[in-house]
Amino acid sequence: MEIDKSKIKVIGFDADDTLWVNETYFRETEEKFASLLDGFETKNKIDQELFKMEIKNLELYGYGVKGFMLSMIESALEISNNTISQATLNEILSLGKSMITHPVELLEGVVEVLEKLNGTYRLIVMTKGDLLDQERKIERSGLSKYFHHVEVLSDKKEANYLNLLENLEVDVNEFLMIGNSLKSDVLPILNIGAQAVHIPFHTTWQHEEVTVDERELNYLKINKLTDILKYL
Repeated sequence: MEIDKSKIKVIGFDADDTLWVNETYFRETEEKFASLLDGFETKNKIDQELFKMEIKNLELYGYGVKGFMLSMIESALEISNNTISQATLNEILSLGKSMITHPVELLEGVVEVLEKLNGTYRLIVMTKGDLLDQERKIERSGLSKYFHHVEVLSDKKEANYLNLLENLEVDVNEFLMIGNSLKSDVLPILNIGAQAVHIPFHTTWQHEEVTVDERELNYLKINKLTDILKYL
């Protein structure tokens, strides 16, 4: 699949698992969380209950580490029938804080791509999650100098993208989105009439998985970010 680069003036980048590693740390924390509760339930059951709690809480807490921390605490209380120790709750809080303070690990080729595209295109970050946490990661990543604008969205649906592009005075016909999630970075973009590039990440959160026939969708799929330079 090709992209029509003749119209593109603005390129949006997802952040987590597109510019830097993210989901891997969630999975590692889930493993540690399950170990803390292995006296109450099986790992599979703990994983299921935590995921259900995360989805239940999305409307309240939104995306990001802080909502994940609260969901872990609620799940621990529920799974243990409110018998979980204060010491274990403190360990769960420490797991979340460790995620927040974890060094930013850039993915391969990110700096190279941004340096080559910056100046030719207007580059923006369009990510979802906790505002403070994402702002910290942008700052620690050292990438802010490449972007004209950074936006932390509460969600990535058609309306969110349309509102942001309108506020930034960006024509959808001149916009290209690059990201790792079909659900958040590709499908909504195609639905508003813009172009999208999918870069699969080896780990995907269940909530971001989709059951569409990719062959019927008009988007470019590449293996790594540097491959985009072949098309732009």
